[in-house]
Amino acid sequence: MENTATWGYLVVWECRPKKGFEDRFEEAYGSEGVWAELLRQGEGYIGTELNRDLKDSNRYITLDFWTSKQAYEAFRSAHLAEYESIDLECEALTESERELGTFERL
Repeated sequence: MENTATWGYLVVWECRPKKGFEDRFEEAYGSEGVWAELLRQGEGYIGTELNRDLKDSNRYITLDFWTSKQAYEAFRSAHLAEYESIDLECEALTESERELGTFERL
């Protein structure tokens, strides 16, 4: 992760890249990719991790760490147009993408 701040809120996504687009998908969704670059603009953003399933190599999860739910929601509100633009661009890389959940650290 990018800094040592303690995370309090986690957003988890499941993604399946299109066949032949795995490398481009990993670049876009990884910790230095276009998504992380956008998220870094948010106050309270800690970092992103991209993980590949060991039993299903076409299944990935992303973990976006934030200091709080409020920080994440403020970011989404302030950067909605940019978020939607990147989401539209990245649709070409994925077969499916769904939010698995949001989690609060206890």
